[in-house]
Amino acid sequence: MPLRQLTDIERERMKRLTGESVDITLLQPTRTGLGKSIMDATAPVRNYLKETGLHDFDEQGRGARENGVKLDAYLLSETGAVETKTSLYKPEAKPTKDGDPRIWFYGLTAYAQADDILALTEHEGRIAVINLTRVDVAHVMDVQQSGPLWDILKEIGAEATSIADELLGKLRLIAAGGYVPSVMETRADTAVGRTLEAALGIAMNARPEPDYKGIELKSYRRKKKSQENRKQLFAKVPNWEISKFNSMTDVLDAFGYFRDGRDRLNCTVSAANVNSQGLTFELDEKAGILNEVSKMTEHGAFASWYLSELRDILKEKHAETFWVGAKVHPIDGLEHFEFTDVIHTRKPIGSQFDILIEQGEITMDHIMKRKDSGRAHERGPSFKIGAASLDLLFPPSKTYALA
Repeated sequence: MPLRQLTDIERERMKRLTGESVDITLLQPTRTGLGKSIMDATAPVRNYLKETGLHDFDEQGRGARENGVKLDAYLLSETGAVETKTSLYKPEAKPTKDGDPRIWFYGLTAYAQADDILALTEHEGRIAVINLTRVDVAHVMDVQQSGPLWDILKEIGAEATSIADELLGKLRLIAAGGYVPSVMETRADTAVGRTLEAALGIAMNARPEPDYKGIELKSYRRKKKSQENRKQLFAKVPNWEISKFNSMTDVLDAFGYFRDGRDRLNCTVSAANVNSQGLTFELDEKAGILNEVSKMTEHGAFASWYLSELRDILKEKHAETFWVGAKVHPIDGLEHFEFTDVIHTRKPIGSQFDILIEQGEITMDHIMKRKDSGRAHERGPSFKIGAASLDLLFPPSKTYALA
């Protein structure tokens, strides 16, 4: 079952956890589940347990009695921790279906109510559960500053890096030099990034690896918070082996439109809505696949990605990232950039990528046109996250002023 939309309070508490570099996944117990003492182990939960080495449902046999697994866990409140057990199993197969993997925490009915949002995190080989609906994380961290929850979050969040300090120093020298003229004669979305790389002495190429000694650089035009652009995470074409279509040209043929002398397809795809071209995202949790789907044609799901591959790209590309903001100053017909600040993030929360796709916080852009050869040229597909949601996916270390 998809997660319900998070409340503003729950979002803020999740942001605070990711801000402390806590890698989490989310679980929503239902009224029926609490009554029967069972919950579905959803795809994000299964992926998180596998990636942290706690449990791999793929390797588990069926039957709660024969092949069930129990792990140590604890239910965290603002002032204490209840030690308990987690039951993990795959029910016996039925003639019509295999049966979804199950998870249950003993004592959960006294800890959570139906439709509460639970954050699960691994700590020292155990599963720690934090009820985001009811536990005031900020109060624990900023006021109380004691107790089991405080201790765990401080242990997880302790980290530092000398390379980041080195890069920050170089960026501050560039900012101190004043406005930096664009390396491109005309306005372009890539101008601010290319200008910053040139100022740092980084040669432009098509490298997949991070830009500066393991740190990825992402630059953007600074605007008012309400107008802040979505930030690009990475570009990734569909996996054609599991897709109905065979190429981006097929996508353009099916959904493109004629404008400015060429066939084009410029649109944003989100799981939260259906766009004007009739396109949306749907997650196939059992298969671990993200599908791009047409709701207005017979094509249905026509382009697909393995979610595991998207999470791997995210982790590789953004193990550590500097998001550099710049104000734009047109001078004599040429853009000049004033680099103003840096948001420094580390270790994206891979288990939350699926959730943020499902919630419509991460979207994908098609920026496509037909070349003279008849084939499609795609500047993407580009996966992006809203500026206000950045710290739901990344634990932000700090925000630095450059001047």
